[in-house]
Amino acid sequence: MRVLIADDHDLVRETIGAFLLAAGISEVKTAASLDEALVIADETGSFDVVLLDYNMPGMNGLEGLKRMREANDDRPVAIISGTATRDVADAALSGGASGFVPKTLASKSMVTAIRFMAAGEIYAPFGFMQETPAAGDGLLTKREVDVLRGICEGKSNKEIARDLDLQEVTVKLHVKTLSRKLDARNRTHAAMIARDRNLV
Repeated sequence: MRVLIADDHDLVRETIGAFLLAAGISEVKTAASLDEALVIADETGSFDVVLLDYNMPGMNGLEGLKRMREANDDRPVAIISGTATRDVADAALSGGASGFVPKTLASKSMVTAIRFMAAGEIYAPFGFMQETPAAGDGLLTKREVDVLRGICEGKSNKEIARDLDLQEVTVKLHVKTLSRKLDARNRTHAAMIARDRNLV
């Protein structure tokens, strides 16, 4: 997997890059401005995921997102920020971003978010967005509810992936995150909790 991190803070670039390399991401490139990121994409080809700092030089709000998406052949581009509001996150997602990633995200969550986006999913941290999706109590995203429904029907990850037109690895990630959110020990436990709470 190839990831490009564009941020004008050296420490942020290096820290996120180190997380990703330690997690087995094969190639990580970094840039200090939007223009530098555009040149790297032009010279080395598109990336599986690009992380763009919302406030770095050249971004001009979300105009930079549009330019980067074009340069990255419409493959996933996410906004990262340490200060942006929920309104900015909403606008970024509406503008075609594959995700909104706060810089305060824990390293494991950051890696999970990037794998999600590389698999074609949209990532927005639950606590930050305070979304109220289909799970009734606002705990799970709509996609996690879909996966949970498959678990409750006794389907394997492969069957759920086929039903939802997802990669099996993406379903595995969803199972992991929804289990964590529900404090479930395993799939069976998650299904029991889902029935108890009428989540599906």
